[in-house]
Amino acid sequence: MEVIFGMSMTLAFDVYGTLVDPMGMSDLLRLEAGEEASSVAALWREKQLEFSFRKGLMRVYEDFGVCTRQALRYAMAVHRLALSKGREDELMAAYLALPAFDDALPALKALKGQYPLFAFSNGSYPALEKVLGHNDLLAQFDGLVSVDDVKSFKPDPAVYTWARRATGAWDGALCLVSSNAWDVIGARAAGLTAIWVKRDAARVFEDWGIEPSAVITSLSELPQALAALPRH
Repeated sequence: MEVIFGMSMTLAFDVYGTLVDPMGMSDLLRLEAGEEASSVAALWREKQLEFSFRKGLMRVYEDFGVCTRQALRYAMAVHRLALSKGREDELMAAYLALPAFDDALPALKALKGQYPLFAFSNGSYPALEKVLGHNDLLAQFDGLVSVDDVKSFKPDPAVYTWARRATGAWDGALCLVSSNAWDVIGARAAGLTAIWVKRDAARVFEDWGIEPSAVITSLSELPQALAALPRH
């Protein structure tokens, strides 16, 4: 079916933390971590990102799944918790079925056909297909863009440059939609439009002198935010 888009802007959605919730692992971690499960899940996510940043800077790329597994081991070790290889594999498999945020699917359905929609992630293609497919999000996208093509990670400027090319927005406007402030800053520094999804009112945007193009508290606000963006 031919899709006719009413606007030239292309939308690139971050996946982990924006469409699906990494903290959804907390319940599964209760078996090992009990009341510390949320703390383990938060450290797991923190180190997953840190490890990817460091590998990108060091130019020793390993895909996001490797970063995720290494971060899980670190978080468990910090909390002095044991984890068998079999259970580790179970948790890694569960990471491919993270729950979507409640606003994700309705927002994508509302935007589909109005803008070209892409998922743009540090995750590998197989991982993206599984986690998005699990939540019925995959069918809403016109395509996927993974950093695996570049062998680096956000916020490397080369990754955002690749996103322009991969989405076909090389000469047009590309707008990142992300709940990760570091991702928004990276995209803005690379010349992209970027909307910050601030679901948590207590979240603070880093003061780097680089501001998001717009701030929303839910993906349900995205159509209005896009309509209000300056037209170039």
